[in-house]
Amino acid sequence: MKKLTSIVLAVLTLQTTTAQKIYNIKNFGARGDGKTDDAAAIQKAIDACSKTGGQVLIPAPFTFMASPFVLKSSIDFHLEAGATVLANPNEKVYTKSAFRNNPGEGTTWISAENIQNLTISGGGSINGNGIAFMGAELEDAYELKPFHILDPRPHVLTIIGGKNIRINNVHIGNAAYWTIHLAGCNDVVINGITLLNSLKVRNSDGIDVDHSKNVRISDCYIESGDDCICLKNRREYEAFGICENIVITNCTMTSRSCAIKIGSENMDTIRQVLFNNCIIKNSNRGVGIQNRDEGVVSDVIFSNMIVEGHLFSDTWWGKAEPIYITAYRRANGNNKDANWRFPKGVTEGRVGQVKNIYFSNIKCISENGVYVSAESADKISNIVFDHVDVQINKTTTLQGGIYDRRPCKVEGFVTGSTSGFYFDSAENIMVRNCSVQWGADKANYFAHALESMNVSNLKIQNLDGDAAFPERMQAVRQH
Repeated sequence: MKKLTSIVLAVLTLQTTTAQKIYNIKNFGARGDGKTDDAAAIQKAIDACSKTGGQVLIPAPFTFMASPFVLKSSIDFHLEAGATVLANPNEKVYTKSAFRNNPGEGTTWISAENIQNLTISGGGSINGNGIAFMGAELEDAYELKPFHILDPRPHVLTIIGGKNIRINNVHIGNAAYWTIHLAGCNDVVINGITLLNSLKVRNSDGIDVDHSKNVRISDCYIESGDDCICLKNRREYEAFGICENIVITNCTMTSRSCAIKIGSENMDTIRQVLFNNCIIKNSNRGVGIQNRDEGVVSDVIFSNMIVEGHLFSDTWWGKAEPIYITAYRRANGNNKDANWRFPKGVTEGRVGQVKNIYFSNIKCISENGVYVSAESADKISNIVFDHVDVQINKTTTLQGGIYDRRPCKVEGFVTGSTSGFYFDSAENIMVRNCSVQWGADKANYFAHALESMNVSNLKIQNLDGDAAFPERMQAVRQH
């Protein structure tokens, strides 16, 4: 009997010592009425939890309105299903720039810096209250309110220098600026989240992977006015080095700009990237590599994707290109953020190479075709299109026959024909086992299955498709 009692006591002791400590924010004074500012109570719970490790519990069915607060190491920030953390709509409480000494591109709301072992989990919601920071609603966008030095629009979640970060299953969005910004992070997993932003809010990126490494994003649903998933190297965080070893899989995305983008800010190197098993719906631009700075993009694979798009207004970058690869120097430093886009003391930049890019089993349905273009042929090289099928049909009343090269030093909009594949200045392009089809509604600027100019070593193997108007133009035209 004594032996049995000892075993029971040992088990109870083990359960007590291994149980995760829970810090319910209600126990730290949070009201959860959607009106009281609960930031101080949330911060107290986070600070206490970080000392021991454990879970910061955001309980349901409450809405906790909050000003900015800071996440810390060794916590699981857990939102119960039915619980919401809502950004304070008062612009005056947002005083910290999201980009360090650059005040012109938003502020931080939920943030963390130099932390490790952070989890954000649960079925609850993180709501950026984005519409509260917008101006008047227009036909396809919200007006942006004027500001003097600091743009008060808050980014929803900013993690700088984080290690071992896990974001699972939460609902996050309604952003006034970027939603999830990972700057200089290492070992990140984002899985199963739903990220919904208003499609009318400009700059409302979904997930921005910035100077980060070993990032895995999977099984997510994202709607954003701006880019859904974007890889970049911003100059403000250049000390963190290159962006590499990124895997994105099993995601569905919708954007009025570019659903998947690499660039345009890229002052270092982006390499070893995989996008697989993704669906892009109702977007302006599907997949875009938009190099505008001195950094290099290399060794990227896109596979097993469906890309659907159509034209939107010039408010949004893109002209319905399902696949877009460009390399142009950024426009000269004459805009509000010029001091942060160019190296210190420089007013005119340069552009790095885009090379070793592979597209496999991509189905494209849009109002435009695949577009590859650079300021000189040596800037884009070794591009493979394998089993890329392009279907082009006129589905809006907006004017097409235009390619969008913003932001670049040369002309932003270029008028030309719409072809299934349009190549302008590149080296070593392979088009293999691809097809081009034209829909019933053909515009007069629809042209060739493939058109190229200033391309050295273009190889075409088994391209199935004709010109839009075969009675008056050839399927393949090489200048």
